Amino acid sequence: MYPSLEGKVVVITGAASGLGKSMAERFGAEKAKVVINYFTEEQEVKGIIETIEKAGGSASAIQGDVTKEEDVKRMIAHAIKTFGSLDVMINNAGIENEVPSEELTLDDWNKVISTNLTGQFIGCREAIDYMLENKIKGSIINMSSVHQEIPWPHFVHYAASKGGVKLMTETLALEFAPYGIRVNCIAPGAIDTPINAEKFADPELKTGVIELIPMGYIGKPEEIAACAVWLASTEASYVTGMTLYADGGMTQYPGFQAGKG
Repeated sequence: MYPSLEGKVVVITGAASGLGKSMAERFGAEKAKVVINYFTEEQEVKGIIETIEKAGGSASAIQGDVTKEEDVKRMIAHAIKTFGSLDVMINNAGIENEVPSEELTLDDWNKVISTNLTGQFIGCREAIDYMLENKIKGSIINMSSVHQEIPWPHFVHYAASKGGVKLMTETLALEFAPYGIRVNCIAPGAIDTPINAEKFADPELKTGVIELIPMGYIGKPEEIAACAVWLASTEASYVTGMTLYADGGMTQYPGFQAGKG
């Protein structure tokens, strides 16, 4: 547990399911004040709020599309109006779809880049603007992926977006370190979330993925949430501009694990 997170105001985009839901509930367990952004899943959010409140935290939800500047501004304004401040911004909302690169339409490219990269930039910019104006030494966490490092055929738009998130994070961290604003990202590997449910339901596909993970298992959303609360806490007060890989070793060249090569 991280006592420094108690009472802190945390905004999490895309928090109605998967990693966002797990992070929202973990921050609630740390007794933080959590703003849950969702896109369409209003019913699911009610249960998350109940879980957070039972754990001793506070929560409020707001619908919004991270690709729309005004929606992100509303999220920040909602956090300030409801809980009085903004201490932690987690840019988590993201999408992916598989398309061979020669068939990828500009529309599909733009949808993924707009959500995964531009949406995160807007969240960073609005949070930083508020933190600067109010002299808050806040924490910003961007959700990246092992595919900021590992090429991924048929997902060129996704990989490009996550590569952009990496350098955006590092650039903002360098720019705003003098103000005490920390900017980091988390790069998950294969995690058991709804977006991966169909793939992992196929035993052959699941086995193929596990073979790429030196630790030998699919990660849990709670393991990513644990990274997020640490990065947001004062325990990570000297950490900025870093990517925390939570991937069971997937980025460590697993093909060489048995001495091959």
